[in-house]
Amino acid sequence: MPNISLKKVKELIEAGESSMVEFKRKILHPDKIAKEIVAFANSKGGYLIVGVDDNGEIYGIDSEKYEIEAINNCCNFLIDPPITPEIDIKYFGKKYIVVCYIKESEIKPHYLIKIENEQRRLQAYIRVGEKSIPASKEMTKILAGQGKFSKPITIYIGDKEKRYFEFLEKNERGSVNDFAKLVNISKQRARRIIVNLVRADVLAIHCDNGGDYYTLK
Repeated sequence: MPNISLKKVKELIEAGESSMVEFKRKILHPDKIAKEIVAFANSKGGYLIVGVDDNGEIYGIDSEKYEIEAINNCCNFLIDPPITPEIDIKYFGKKYIVVCYIKESEIKPHYLIKIENEQRRLQAYIRVGEKSIPASKEMTKILAGQGKFSKPITIYIGDKEKRYFEFLEKNERGSVNDFAKLVNISKQRARRIIVNLVRADVLAIHCDNGGDYYTLK
C-alpha cells in the first residue's frame, strides 16, 4: 500500500469500519492496537486508521512521531512473529491522521503477546466483521496450515467423516463437539480430523463470539 491516495483514504473513512478497516481516535493502549494488527495479518489484511473516531469523525493526531513509533513498537515487541506495517500520514484540512496498512501474512498465525501472572502467553486473533476476536484452537491450526511454508496434507474419508457429512447435510452446521459425540471419539481427535477437512477445502469454518461451527463446502 505505498502512497495510498487521499481519495482512497476518504472512501475508507466514509464507508466506516469493516472486516478490513479499523478506526482509532488515538493510541492509548498498545495491546489493543497490537490485537487489531494481529487480526488483520491473520485474515485478509486491512487498514488501521488513527485519528478517526468510531463514527468516522476526524479528530486528527497530536504527534506523528509518537503514533508511528507506537505502531512500530506494537509490531516488533507485542506480536510474535513480528509484523512489518506500511505507514502513511495524510492531511485533512488542518488535521493529520495515520494510515497503517497490514497485509495478509504468509507466515500465519501471528500472536498477541500477553503477560499474565508474570507468564508469557500467546493468543491469535482473526477479523470477523468489524471485530477482532480470539482464534480458537481449531482456527489457529487452520491458520498455520495457510502459511507459505506449510506442508500439503492427505486426507482419508472414512465412515466417521461420512457420518458427519450426513449430520451437516441434515442440520446445516455442526461443531467439534457434535462430531466427537456423533462418532464417539475424543474431542482432540475430532478437532484434528476437522482441521484437516477444512484445510482440504471439504468443510468451511465459520467464526463468531459464540464459537466456531462448520458447514459443507
